[in-house]
Amino acid sequence: MAAKKHTLGTGLDIGTMNIVSARREGGDTTTNRVRDAFLDLESGAKKMLKLSGVNFIDRGEDGIIVVGDAAMEMANVFGREARRPLSQGLIAAGEMEALDVLGVMIKSVLGDPKAKGESCYFSVPASPVDADRDVVYHKGVFERIVTECGYTAYPSNEAMAIIYAETAKEGFSGLGISFGSGMCNLALAVVGVEGLSFSVARGGDWIDAGAAKATGSTKSRICALKEKGVDLMAPEGREQEALALYYKALIEYCIDQTAREFAKIKDRFALPKPIPIVISGGTSLAGNFVPFFEKVFEKKRKRFPIEVSEIRHASDPLNAVARGLLIQAMQEEE
Repeated sequence: MAAKKHTLGTGLDIGTMNIVSARREGGDTTTNRVRDAFLDLESGAKKMLKLSGVNFIDRGEDGIIVVGDAAMEMANVFGREARRPLSQGLIAAGEMEALDVLGVMIKSVLGDPKAKGESCYFSVPASPVDADRDVVYHKGVFERIVTECGYTAYPSNEAMAIIYAETAKEGFSGLGISFGSGMCNLALAVVGVEGLSFSVARGGDWIDAGAAKATGSTKSRICALKEKGVDLMAPEGREQEALALYYKALIEYCIDQTAREFAKIKDRFALPKPIPIVISGGTSLAGNFVPFFEKVFEKKRKRFPIEVSEIRHASDPLNAVARGLLIQAMQEEE
């Protein structure tokens, strides 16, 4: 029974673009993902969707709601924008169906607990430094949803999860940056002690919106183009060039905000030696993102108040947060 107990615990990364769970299965870490998007359709589409096995919510006479990857694919087919239950990393205030959709999605990636009250650490963004928004309601809603799935819910900082997952060899010291769709989350830690955490209300969606507006395209098209593959060091065509320019602006913004926030705590938080910057998140999956980041960072290195030993990608950028949350959940179960 004792050996079995150590396999308990699950991590849940709740992102604007993806919801990812992680748990230990037979000595390996397994992940489960669903695209955090939905699309409303007429009820007449129900029969075809049943045949195709697509996940949807039946609203009776009010039609149906398609969830997950299928929602993004169908949005592109019909020239529509997929709807998001989250906006800028937090629950979208204007989406009336958001809570129902999120409940279905989280249940689908978590599944049933292996034991009653199994620990589930779920990601919560830090409060943004550039927007008047708090995370209290967001945290409370997901705590309720996870609890209703049969788990004991523990909120945890998103970027700190990257530190737990990726910096064991540095004694859990580093600057973790989660480049998400709705926000970018950042956390600085030394020997596992959090010294600084914050978020900025810009991310992959901000890039898509800016590039779409600049080129007269749609956000869905730009997002699809980005996910198909864009080399930031060698963009091709007007749309890819726009993407690269907005990526550069986002990276510069995150670096500048980190310097500004660190200046507030530098007198009470000592950094004994240079630390790594570890990059994660779906927005960081663009081709050559890390060399591109390094190129932008080098122009700011002299004025950056933190000595950096290296800049590297997380070993599993899309799942690093969920893996870090899993580590915390497993510790809870020991």
